[in-house]
Amino acid sequence: MEGEIVNKVAQSALVNFDLEQYYDQSPRVQIDIKDQLYNELVLREKDFRAFVKAHDWSSYNNKNVAVYCSVDAIVPTWAFMLLSSALEPFAKNLVFGDLSHLENHLFQQALTKIKLEDYKDQKVIIKGCGKFPVPEYAYVEITRLLRPLVSSLMYGEACSAVPIYKKPKSK
Repeated sequence: MEGEIVNKVAQSALVNFDLEQYYDQSPRVQIDIKDQLYNELVLREKDFRAFVKAHDWSSYNNKNVAVYCSVDAIVPTWAFMLLSSALEPFAKNLVFGDLSHLENHLFQQALTKIKLEDYKDQKVIIKGCGKFPVPEYAYVEITRLLRPLVSSLMYGEACSAVPIYKKPKSK
């Protein structure tokens, strides 16, 4: 048929990899321990233990939680452990750090479930922009995981892909 429009991208051997499909859509919450410090400087054990005991931790049920301290203060390690102990029965995921640490952790968990062998000797394009905030960590990590396997790795969309890696031809 003359003048027929052919989708060459659909016919190509490119394998699309969309990091967004690994985005955990559960709510994210961060707990800043500074709110429990005396003058935002020091943690008082008695007051902190009273807070942990009285707080309704069930409000964190099935949420991804990041625990951190945003001020330069004297916070003993056990305080973060005590918070973790209270949150563990409820939180879907729990990390030490801010929301960016949490995002990296969530993607790290998700990417470990990928069947990497499915990408062996494939031409893979890692999708760029989307509706969910995929951290740079995820792009670096998927590159690290796929590079040893793929014949080529690209970033973006098929119509304007940026080459990242191409396996050298064997002699």
